[in-house]
Amino acid sequence: MIKEIKLEDIKELFKRRDLEANKGNFGKVGILGGSLKYSGAVKLAAMSLSALRSGCGLARVIVPKKIIQSVSPYLLEQTMYPYESIEDIKNAIQDLDSLAIGMGWDYQENHLSILKYVLENFKGNLILDADGLNTLVGNLDLLKSSPAKIVLTPHLKEFSRLTNLSIEEIEKDKISIAKSFAKEYHVILLLKGHTTLVTDGEDVYLCTCGTPGMATGGSGDVLSGILTGMLGYLEYNLLSVSAGVMLNGLAGEIAEDKNTDISMIASDTINSISDAIKKIRERSRIKD
Repeated sequence: MIKEIKLEDIKELFKRRDLEANKGNFGKVGILGGSLKYSGAVKLAAMSLSALRSGCGLARVIVPKKIIQSVSPYLLEQTMYPYESIEDIKNAIQDLDSLAIGMGWDYQENHLSILKYVLENFKGNLILDADGLNTLVGNLDLLKSSPAKIVLTPHLKEFSRLTNLSIEEIEKDKISIAKSFAKEYHVILLLKGHTTLVTDGEDVYLCTCGTPGMATGGSGDVLSGILTGMLGYLEYNLLSVSAGVMLNGLAGEIAEDKNTDISMIASDTINSISDAIKKIRERSRIKD
């Protein structure tokens, strides 16, 4: 099945919550990234905040101990967990429902050992983005035996590195190549672009919402944060991941209306997530 996903397809995922609900009902999520060269403070904060805006109960930012002073000023609602060793990583992720990894990383040898540990031991929903994807290049077999439920979020250049195919080769047969990759490595692949393609190796959802104003630094991080937040409390499947793409794109469209395609920045998308959820709910009532 190849389907262009619509707002009415995802309406049930954004229904109103029970009056007796508490933060424990909506999952604990983690954002693991940052390095001394690229502290990624704003990006990590943006991701964790977009995770909270998309509905998780708690967002934990997991960063190298040496950069905590760079990151902590940007965190309010989020918690922070500094790490120095694999044992610290183990303690930081053991109670999480979903985890995003790789943002603000640099090319360092210890990052492969961290990624390897996470892939071998984490059993929740795992989103690999940015340098998490770059670290994965040449080590794709780690995906096949992982107990985690994995989402990869490359743009075309990153997917080219992962597959060792040129961008031109991928664009000629994008759907088939994406499906084959997702099926072989047991992942949900989210291939970003003007039309974002999401596949589990069997079915494909095409997501067309979004705007030129989102072509700005940090927009991919916001999307990964939204996905991490939503997969803290939703089931891992093609619809949930596609709903995250839709929410991100719709929030971006609303942000561009407010700020113009020229002046819009990634945090404007975060600030528009709540309006996007309202719009999905309003659309749901119209359809019902």
